[in-house]
Amino acid sequence: MMDLRAYRESENEKARTSDLLRILPRGRRSVLDIGARDGHFSRLLAQSFETVTALDLSRPGFQYPKVTTVAGDATRLQFEDASFDCVFCAEVLEHIPAVQKACREIVRVARHEIVIGVPYRQDTRIGRTTCRTCRKVNPPWGHVNIFTEERLSSLFPNLHVVEKSFVGSNREQTNWLAVLLMDWAGNPWGSYSQDEPCIYCGAMLIPPPGQRPLWSKVFSGFSARMTWAQQWFSQPHGNWIHVVFSKDGVRR
Repeated sequence: MMDLRAYRESENEKARTSDLLRILPRGRRSVLDIGARDGHFSRLLAQSFETVTALDLSRPGFQYPKVTTVAGDATRLQFEDASFDCVFCAEVLEHIPAVQKACREIVRVARHEIVIGVPYRQDTRIGRTTCRTCRKVNPPWGHVNIFTEERLSSLFPNLHVVEKSFVGSNREQTNWLAVLLMDWAGNPWGSYSQDEPCIYCGAMLIPPPGQRPLWSKVFSGFSARMTWAQQWFSQPHGNWIHVVFSKDGVRR
């Protein structure tokens, strides 16, 4: 399982957090934090908003001043229209198969601004996992959606982009042959530390046994070297994209 404390202390995560806090609208009272998880952002949002509603599929177990925790589904939010001045949704949309439905719900319950953070142009063929229960291949970290600027904007039509930023740098890219070889090898170096289960059967994702046959080692080794070499021919781009959408068309 992922060590969230160590993850929060990484330089990349610190940069992501800092940028999301920088672009928050000012002078608003209420915010909905979708995908609150361990409460990292809920606690920080309470420094800028009078009330924070922290939502996750299961009711979060943390307690912070000015923060109310609730269980809920982003595709079927239980709140009335325009319930919150701002909706904050970071590192969530890439996990939701019915992402268009979730975005419509986000727009519905937001009164003014929507703050979105997602991985940018991620090559989800890298870091794939193979489920030991159903044998199906999963995208890394349960990321079922890939986002470009155009893709993200299309999910929030008729809203105004009042802030956009990119955080980090990424040039990871692979190719069909490297992916095929790594799949054949059982994806031994996938993102098995993730909390997200198999997207097909719900089983916990565990790496293959340490003792693998020689052919598997050869396939995975060759695949890894091909992917490593390809990055030198790829143009770098931001690791995350952060966007503030506004219903009002003005920056706060």
